[in-house]
Formats: sequence, C-alpha cells, structure tokens
Amino acid sequence: MQLALVELITLGLAIFRLTHLIVFDKITEFLRAPFFDEHVVVEDDGEEAVYLSPKKGGLVGFIGELLSCYWCTGIWVSIFLYGGYFFLPFYFMPLITLLAVAGIAAIFEAAVQSWKTD
Repeated sequence: MQLALVELITLGLAIFRLTHLIVFDKITEFLRAPFFDEHVVVEDDGEEAVYLSPKKGGLVGFIGELLSCYWCTGIWVSIFLYGGYFFLPFYFMPLITLLAVAGIAAIFEAAVQSWKTD
C-alpha cells in the first residue's frame, strides 16, 4: 500500500503526538508509574529532584525500558497506528486525524513558548 504525502504527514504527526502522550505527558503518568522506581536526590543548591528509573527484570522491566525511550515507544506506536490505518481505517482515521491535529497544535505551542522566552 502506497501512502500519499498528506497521509504520511498525517500519520507522522499522529505518531509524534501519541508517542509524546505516552512517554512524557503528565496525564498519562499513572500508566507509566508501575514501571518505574522513583529516586529523590538533593541537589547542590538544596533543591530536591525526583528521578525515575525503569524497574529491573521481567515484563515490568521491559515495559519500563520501552517507556523510558521515546524512539522505542515511537516504533511501537507507529506499528499500532499504521496497522490500524491499514486494516481498520474506519475506526483509526478519526483517531489519527485527532492526534495529528493535536500534534500540529503541540508544535505551534512549543514554538510560541520558545519565542516568548527569547
């Protein structure tokens, strides 16, 4: 199956947004929490910093490693969204479109925040 350029861009934006949602966004923190250990470190300036590290061993460790790597998660998200687009387009196209629009908005928001701090 050959993708038109607009389909490729739409899928790319959707993959970007869903990957970011899974790996970084606060709203999905509860999904990541079972796979990470939390470490509190007191910095030189006295501030406490919280660091997360993937749990060790087994399926939990594997998922923790996967979630700590946005490149890795992006591959699995790509397989999921492209597979859904290819096999179940009726169900996946609304989701892909929604994620792509949210991806565009995220890029614009990051650009605006960058310009505001300069």
